[in-house]
Amino acid sequence: MKIKVVGAAGGEVTGSAYIVETKSARVLVECGMFQGGRAAEAKNRAPIAPGKTLDAVLVTHAHLDHTGRLPMLVKSGYKGPVYATPATIELTSLILRDSAKIQAQDMERHNRKRQRAGMNWEEALYTPDDAETIISRMKAVRYKQPVTVAAGVEACFAEAGHLLGSASIQLTVDEDGKRKTVVFSGDLGPKGAPILQDFEPFHSADLVFEESTYGDRDHKPFGETVEEFAAIVSDCVSQGGRILVPTFAVGRAQVITMLLGWMFRNKRVKPFPVFLDSPMAIEAAKITTRHPELYDDEMKEYMRDGADKVSLRTLRTTATVEESKSINECQGPCLIMAGAGMCNAGRILHHMKHSLWRGGTHVLIVGYQAGGTLGRQLVDGAKQVSIHGERIAVNAKVHTLGGFSAHAGQKDLLAWFDVVAPSKPRLVITHGETSARDSLAAQILKRNRVRAELPGAGDEITL
Repeated sequence: MKIKVVGAAGGEVTGSAYIVETKSARVLVECGMFQGGRAAEAKNRAPIAPGKTLDAVLVTHAHLDHTGRLPMLVKSGYKGPVYATPATIELTSLILRDSAKIQAQDMERHNRKRQRAGMNWEEALYTPDDAETIISRMKAVRYKQPVTVAAGVEACFAEAGHLLGSASIQLTVDEDGKRKTVVFSGDLGPKGAPILQDFEPFHSADLVFEESTYGDRDHKPFGETVEEFAAIVSDCVSQGGRILVPTFAVGRAQVITMLLGWMFRNKRVKPFPVFLDSPMAIEAAKITTRHPELYDDEMKEYMRDGADKVSLRTLRTTATVEESKSINECQGPCLIMAGAGMCNAGRILHHMKHSLWRGGTHVLIVGYQAGGTLGRQLVDGAKQVSIHGERIAVNAKVHTLGGFSAHAGQKDLLAWFDVVAPSKPRLVITHGETSARDSLAAQILKRNRVRAELPGAGDEITL
């Protein structure tokens, strides 16, 4: 059996994809999009594998860096199933439709410029029809219920605690009378985070692929982050300022909304206008309410009480472009949640263009920011940024609240591997920047006496 690491390797975090090849089957695990500037755009156009050569596709969760190139498989002839949990299918459908729409809009503007320059038109990565085709082929699997996905290959999904419906995947492969197990961690969530249940590690494996997004550090405890968030919001509101929160529509927007409701209900701050300016986040919230079976105990109690309906009277959802533009007319303090979470597209760019240069504006960074993105520039302290071709001064205060991250920190990544470590698997660390991978590998060697492999993009692991 050979496993080719196609993306999220060599110090990169986005573009997750693995090709698992046996004598009788070829399975793709993840089909993610690269994110972070022009170099990422070029990588996205490189084919992962001819679709006709694949027997099955499996995805751990819905985020674009794990699903964003799925529709490209249709263009290369793939006609098989895409296995995922029910919630992941719903969220992936939402994300891929949005991605196809944005690409169509961006490519239309891009081609108008090319036409004026006398250049040939370019095609988007995929069309809305390609997205609909791959969505129609998604097949639901339940946690801890093994399913045969290809000849000699069985998959079992387990809770990853990262996103609604997120999973780690264990492949059991029978080949030449031998049985081997390969575990893909997917993206792991922090233990004790709100809404979702904690991750459930597998207990044995011959080979493990583990993510390392935050492999070199731990987040501030969630409770401390909540207090920091409350203090920033209270201070900004008292000064009549505007708060911009670049939010991943799936996951972070729901957490921030819950916390604002808690603050209003407990009189931590007088209710003020809150805008959820993301059609995707609005739809994602609806999907979230349809899957109470995935909630942790605290979230179940919160939903039973119905307190959010009372405490969030000042929350306004703005689905249309006209409603989004009207936010600029809001006088006094307000908080705006808008995508994209890495500030590399979407409505948050318009709000930043309108407010980054103004004193009294606060930007709350609540998730991972990939290298090359506008969000990463803000985190790194940029004094000026480019938005829609215009240079914008950064006079806003930028706050990074790592405790809201949907990714496990080093402590939890180590705890996840501790469970499978007694089986003495080979370990491959991916999905992390160089410092994060190196640090996690060093800690696991010291702690578990397992030496990790750190592949580059295109490397093959033979088992």
